[in-house]
Amino acid sequence: MIEEFISSWPLFHNAYLSGWLIGLLLSLIGVLVVARDQIFIGAAVSQASALGIAVGMVVGSWITFDEHSWWRSNVFYGLVGGMFSVLAALITARGSKTAGHESHEAVTGWIFLLSLSLSVLLLSHSPHGLEEVHSILTSTIIGARATDVWIFTSLTIVTVIALLFYRQQALLVVMDPEMARAVGLHVDRWNAGLSIWLGIAVGFSIRVSGVVYAFACLVLPALVAKNLGREVHTMFFVSPVIALSTGVVAFVLANHYDYPPGQTATAVLCLLLLLAWSFRWFRLRWAGG
Repeated sequence: MIEEFISSWPLFHNAYLSGWLIGLLLSLIGVLVVARDQIFIGAAVSQASALGIAVGMVVGSWITFDEHSWWRSNVFYGLVGGMFSVLAALITARGSKTAGHESHEAVTGWIFLLSLSLSVLLLSHSPHGLEEVHSILTSTIIGARATDVWIFTSLTIVTVIALLFYRQQALLVVMDPEMARAVGLHVDRWNAGLSIWLGIAVGFSIRVSGVVYAFACLVLPALVAKNLGREVHTMFFVSPVIALSTGVVAFVLANHYDYPPGQTATAVLCLLLLLAWSFRWFRLRWAGG
């Protein structure tokens, strides 16, 4: 099994590296999402990015019929998808302020359903519309390129550096905004900045990996880390370790059994979360006596 994976490295190394880097990047950002207890925001932002990619495809087809034009390239689709994911993240961050005192969950659900329906409707009459929608919604990580590896390497490095310097402030903003205001932090600016970075990371990830794998990497490693540990600060170390180790194991299994790597990694992460929930239940039961 390991030998088969190593032999596939020359052909699929960009896909493997991109997938692992996406896991590292989103698992770090996902700690803040889980700490805020707004997990569904990840699904909404991911789906909004998929809508952006669909819009990019439609716009590209209107502007030019040349399939090799920049307007019909993955770079253009990724930029539009990133813009939509940033916009969705900003709207969900404002919560009830954007919808006349409506609940945050209602706004997030509205974005998710609107994006899901429109992404299908926009491409339903294109020659390969259903295939394009399916490609967006499922894992397409096998098609990753060397450029994607460099993009995710840069995004991950910037995220790590930012967390090293501003982890305490970010946690305070997401977990206790009133205290953050009391100590002089501009909570609205922080929320906007965190939302923009979430949108950028998810937007680029969706273009390469699809909605399923991106959403899984955003929330599942952080949830596993939350159930294994007792402090939020340790999640920043445990979550990326879980994402990377799971990605390695899942990609080896996917290569051996000829499974889609994104779905394989998602299934393994779901199994880990089930085990983490069981571990927490037994720990609490043991502590209670």
